[in-house]
Amino acid sequence: MSVRKLKPTSPAQRFRVVNGFDALTTDKPEKSLLSSKKRSGGRNNKGKMTVRHRGGGHKKRYRMVDFKRSRYDIVAEVKTIEYDPNRSAFISLIEYKDGEKSYIIAQNGLQVGQKLVSGPKASPDLGNAMPLANIPLGTIISCIELQPGAGAVIARSAGTFAQLMARDGKFATIKMPSGETRLVLVTCMATIGAVSNSDHQLIVAGKAGRSRWLGRRPRTRPVAMNPIDHPMGGGEGRASGGHPRSRNGIPAKGFRTRSKTKATNKFIIERRKK
Repeated sequence: MSVRKLKPTSPAQRFRVVNGFDALTTDKPEKSLLSSKKRSGGRNNKGKMTVRHRGGGHKKRYRMVDFKRSRYDIVAEVKTIEYDPNRSAFISLIEYKDGEKSYIIAQNGLQVGQKLVSGPKASPDLGNAMPLANIPLGTIISCIELQPGAGAVIARSAGTFAQLMARDGKFATIKMPSGETRLVLVTCMATIGAVSNSDHQLIVAGKAGRSRWLGRRPRTRPVAMNPIDHPMGGGEGRASGGHPRSRNGIPAKGFRTRSKTKATNKFIIERRKK
């Protein structure tokens, strides 16, 4: 994986950094695993705007990614590494021995032709999916379930990974990408290796137009608004805006919003912030 810095042929190109896409092997997705994707533009079922700064952007088709990896002990071969417009990570097309095809999140270093398998009997090799009970301690993992059989929800975006720290009874201790240490049931599945496209964080849009391609509309700075529009608006001259907070008054930059009575708090051993 690499990034490319473009020549400054225009003011927009001067600071632009794009993905090299050298890890990809094809630009044509598997038709049988595509579905249409309806966009709301931030509107709900009544047509009222409920999320601001959404709309426009390039048309996308959804790739049906298998987050469960529930086809145990059936060997699959990696056919392609592909771009997915719906996520920051790359995806991989795999074909099982019986001919069924599936998309999975591609791990860093996954190669075309590599053999993958999932289940308790799998070996802890790159790209294999296993229960936490069978993974060696200290292993770098990604695409982790929080509830057995529900599918991966943790460490799915580009370059992210977690580490299996310990096991005690029916729980495993995992160091999350955020730095939080948390207990997860050992029956939950996880994939060996870090997620692909780790250079995603180095990409620089370079111009406002690229945000529009991605379906993001312009956002007005709160300090430029009037007091009626935002708590940080108003004031004589260029006021600093006061304490940073959201439009409905919830403080930002350090204010904890997690409920103190949330049932899953008992599974968090160490918060990401000391």
